[in-house]
Amino acid sequence: MKAKRRSQSLVIGVTWYTEETWAQVKATATDPECFEDSFEKWKAVAVAARRNFQRSGVLALECQIVPQEFFAWCVINNQANNSTSRAEFVSEKLSAAHAAKA
Repeated sequence: MKAKRRSQSLVIGVTWYTEETWAQVKATATDPECFEDSFEKWKAVAVAARRNFQRSGVLALECQIVPQEFFAWCVINNQANNSTSRAEFVSEKLSAAHAAKA
């Protein structure tokens, strides 16, 4: 028997920055060691990761972080600027965008 194709594909949000927003978020992060040494290195890693997700059938959507929006979210949710909160923020933005389209 053949496996049935899923009617819905897995969708994930990929944290995305401009050079300026990357620097702003990194400068205030509690875990700056999680960032690459430069924006160019970060972008190369992010593009490769997004490509790998897409090759494996996962729809990887870029989710721009607007620093002021993210920092306000951190205050409201009593979160530090770290990898966990950045991922949660992107997940919430993606979920909200998806709900708005439904």
